[in-house]
Amino acid sequence: MQFGIIGSGSWATALAKILTDNNHHINWWIRNSDTISYVQQRRHNPHYLHNAHFDSNMLNMSSSLHYIVEQSDVLVVAVPSAYVHSVFSELNIDAFDNKKIVSAIKGLLPDSNQLFNEFLEKQFNFKLENYFAVVGPCHAEEVAAEKLSYLTFSGIDEEMAKEIATHFHNEYLNTVVNHDIMGVQYAAVLKNIYALGAGIAHGLEYGDNFLSVYIANSAHEMVRFVRKARIDEDGTGLNYAASAYLGDLLVTCYSLYSRNRTFGNMIGKGYSVKTAQLELNMVAEGYNASRSIYHSAQELDVQIPIAQGVYRILWEHVPAAHGFKEIETMLV
Repeated sequence: MQFGIIGSGSWATALAKILTDNNHHINWWIRNSDTISYVQQRRHNPHYLHNAHFDSNMLNMSSSLHYIVEQSDVLVVAVPSAYVHSVFSELNIDAFDNKKIVSAIKGLLPDSNQLFNEFLEKQFNFKLENYFAVVGPCHAEEVAAEKLSYLTFSGIDEEMAKEIATHFHNEYLNTVVNHDIMGVQYAAVLKNIYALGAGIAHGLEYGDNFLSVYIANSAHEMVRFVRKARIDEDGTGLNYAASAYLGDLLVTCYSLYSRNRTFGNMIGKGYSVKTAQLELNMVAEGYNASRSIYHSAQELDVQIPIAQGVYRILWEHVPAAHGFKEIETMLV
C-alpha cells in the first residue's frame, strides 16, 4: 500500500512522521519547492514541528499534485478546508480512479458547506466506499513528541478502514475503527467551533466551573447534530463518549495546543477577527466552520444554540460578553 500525503502543515507533517516511523516510503505533495529543498537538506519542516525529523530517503516529495496522485494508492489529505478547491482544481475528473482517500480535513468547505467526501463525489464522481476519515484527540505537537495518542479511522468499508489503520499503529499511536463516516466528520467540525467558544469564555475570564458546564452541554448538542446528519440510521455499536467524539471535543477545548481555543481566547480578550487571524498565523478551522455549520443546521432542521451563539459573535459582530450572557441561559 503506497501512501501519499497532500499538505505540508502541522497535521500533514505529523501524519508523514507516523508513516515514515512505521517504515513506509511516502509520496508527499508540498506546494512550495523551497520547502521541499529545505526538508531534503535539513530533514524537518521549516514551518511546523521542528522536532519531527525525517529520513529523506523515505520521502518522495514533489510540488506536482498530478505526480503524487499517480504514484499513490492511498492519499491522505491534510489541507485546510478553505484551500480544497484551489488545491484540487488542476486535476482531471478521473484522477482518483482506483484510489483510496483518507481525509484529515477538519472543516467544511466554506463556499459550499460541503464535507470533503461530498466535494469529491460532485467534482470527481468519487464513491463513498473508497473514502475514509481520520479523526480524534490527537495534537500534531504531541505526535511529534511521541506522546501516546489515539486516532479513529472511519469508513463504510470497515475492513479496509482496519487495513489502513494498521499502517499508522505504533508504540505512540493507537488506532480505533468505526463506520460512522458522516458522524465523525461533523463531530470534528463541531468540536472546533465549541473549542473556539471555550477560548472566548476563557478570554472573558469565566472559570473552570462554567467551562465544564459549557463543554458538557456542547457535547450533548454535538451528538444531537451528528445523529441528524448520519447516514447509518440505527447507530449500532457507536459510543459517543469515545475518543472520536467526546475525547476530541475535550482536548480541543482544554489544550493549550488548540489553535481554535487560542483564537477564541483572543476574541474574548477583545481582538478583532482579523487581528486574531494575523496574530495566530495559522488556520483556525472553527472560524469558517461556524458559518458553514450554522447554514447546515438550518438545512437539517436541528437546533444548535451554542454553536449558533459562537457564530453570531464571529460573523454577526455580537459583542463576546453579550453573546456569552445569552449562552449562559441555555446551559443546564
